[in-house]
Order: sequence, then structure tokens, then C-alpha cells
Amino acid sequence: VQLQASGGGLVQAGGSLRLSCAASGSIFSFYNMGWYRQVPGRQRELVANITNGGSPNYADSVKGRFTISRDNVEKTVTLQMNSLKPADTAVYYCGAQSTYSGRLYWGQGTKVTVSS
Repeated sequence: VQLQASGGGLVQAGGSLRLSCAASGSIFSFYNMGWYRQVPGRQRELVANITNGGSPNYADSVKGRFTISRDNVEKTVTLQMNSLKPADTAVYYCGAQSTYSGRLYWGQGTKVTVSS
């Protein structure tokens, strides 16, 4: 599966951004999808994921502010980010995990910068 992320940018604290990830090359419903983020010097961390059946899961730090959704027809996964904080500044990565092998595939990152 190939993943193409888009939607990052610069926003002021309290603002919103919407990240999108388009998948190709495989059967989308075979994958649980997720958004992860990484800042320099730290490990990549899970922000939110959504199962192939549509059940979402969120990191505590983003609960109530971020919403993940997927469209199995369009083969996209979206992360709506509201009430952004400077601590949300990171490179965000789209990930697809095979429900068969467990292997995790990555897209390229998209940078999100939240200014105070």
C-alpha cells in the first residue's frame, strides 16, 4: 500500500487543520489506519487510529480536540485537528497496518506548526 499525506501547515494556537491521507495499491479495508507524529529527538507516537470497521482510538493528549475518520470507498483517512496547541507541533505521518500481517506501512510526513 502507498500512502500520500497532505494538509499540514502553520496555524495559530486555537486554530484548526485537516490532514488527509490517500491510499493506493492495495485493498483499503484490509488495513487499520492511523496518524502518528514525531518531533526531533523523540519517538514517533500514535495520535489516533481507526480500525477497518471504523472504531476510533485517540491518544489522551488529543481526545476531544482531534477526530479521525475514514472513507473506504475513496480510500482516505482524515484527521480533523481543532483547538491546536503549540505542543501539537510535529511532523505527522499516516500509517496503515495490515490486519493480516500486522505490518505497518508509512506515508511521507506532513509538517504541522502551531504558533503561540
